[in-house]
Amino acid sequence: MLFLLILCFASAVLSTALLVRYGRGHTGRYAAEVPQRFHLGQVPRLGGLAMWAASTLGWCWMVLSQHLSFASNLRGDVAMAGSLWAVASIAVAAGALEDLTQRLPARYRLIVTVAAAIVAVWLLDLTVPRLGLPGIDSWWSLSPWFGVVLAVLGVSGLPHAFNLIDGYNGLAGVVALVCCFALAYVALQVGDRQLAATVLVLAGATAGFLVWNYPRGLIFAGDGGAYLWGVVIAIASVLLVLRHPQVSPWFPLLLLIYPVWETVFSIYRKVVRGQSPGLADALHFHQLIYRRIVRQVFDDDETRRMLMRNNRTSPYLWGFAFLTVLPAVLFWNQTPLLMLFIVVFIVSYVWAYTRIVRFKVPRWLRR
Repeated sequence: MLFLLILCFASAVLSTALLVRYGRGHTGRYAAEVPQRFHLGQVPRLGGLAMWAASTLGWCWMVLSQHLSFASNLRGDVAMAGSLWAVASIAVAAGALEDLTQRLPARYRLIVTVAAAIVAVWLLDLTVPRLGLPGIDSWWSLSPWFGVVLAVLGVSGLPHAFNLIDGYNGLAGVVALVCCFALAYVALQVGDRQLAATVLVLAGATAGFLVWNYPRGLIFAGDGGAYLWGVVIAIASVLLVLRHPQVSPWFPLLLLIYPVWETVFSIYRKVVRGQSPGLADALHFHQLIYRRIVRQVFDDDETRRMLMRNNRTSPYLWGFAFLTVLPAVLFWNQTPLLMLFIVVFIVSYVWAYTRIVRFKVPRWLRR
């Protein structure tokens, strides 16, 4: 698996370098006044295409390894690899179209990701077979459509959740990278090397993209990258729970609770204020940290000044996300503890958000 990781990393580094060199022509279409823009200059948002190309190479290698004796431990299921590639390609195509044109409305992107989720359920027989709750699982098993609907919701919603937290250099990329490694670890714990290799392909591609994204900010993942992370991680999470009864269905929820809850809370916040959930604003958790916690940087170059503040924002959120990844990995088969940590995260998030909004941030956090 190390070879597969290195292969995808190297191919992502090279393909991203090409986009950094030749992909600046389309950046003039980006509006400079949008609230989610926290950089200066023309930076391409095509990192998702580079990661998709590297992931395609990795999944193809897994399939071809069936005929290579020295790579027998990487053998992949042709049907699963092909289905995953097809679903990921649908989502990435929609995201890349938005990255290139800035003219694909949010509702159409949502329709495409829902369509991709339905295709994934159809091709891979995805469903959430249980909730890990004894009193509900017996009733849940009598209504299989609930599991299918939940799988569609997860696969179609997680791409937009990653897109929501993709606001600063390295933020969403590192979260996706850590989630991939966590999924691979649990898959190996239950003996599923194929699924572990599948997510390690995306991990390698993401690491190669991060070489150019953090800290220099030479390229962004864009909607295409966020959709790739969301679709692949969501499908891998559902397959892990579906294939292995010992894995709690609350494990992937705790693992991904940061982007999931950021999305849910943002929808609630906008609905309460009478706004459309699809309307972009600058009140997300990471944006508040940038504005009210990260200290000002003094430099004569405004572009460098903004870049340095941008880079200093992501580690705050990495630490926040790692606080959920660690217990998820440690207690991946213990539903009560996983549910407890989910509640703790939600309470901590709401408390921290409220404190920042009210300008009651502890002084040590701003040092």
